[in-house]
Amino acid sequence: MQGYDSSTRTDISNRLARIEGQVRGIRRLIDEEADCEKIAQQMAAARKALDKAFHEMLACMIEHDVLQQRDNTTANAQMAQIRALLSKYA
Repeated sequence: MQGYDSSTRTDISNRLARIEGQVRGIRRLIDEEADCEKIAQQMAAARKALDKAFHEMLACMIEHDVLQQRDNTTANAQMAQIRALLSKYA
């Protein structure tokens, strides 16, 4: 994550580590033939956590790449890229 401060990097890395643990837990539940509803609930929680990490990354991109631009042409081009990303992944 070039260009981002260390606290943002740490925060996103920690989020991903938690998500990784959640996914391992889901695999364990499946291997143990746990109740499908419990597995689905854990999958939904992991998906939501990943979405939150993604939104944090987008916010970071907006803060560092767009709001610091002094050139409106560059800022407008970057905002167009962000709009395209939001449309693609929303």
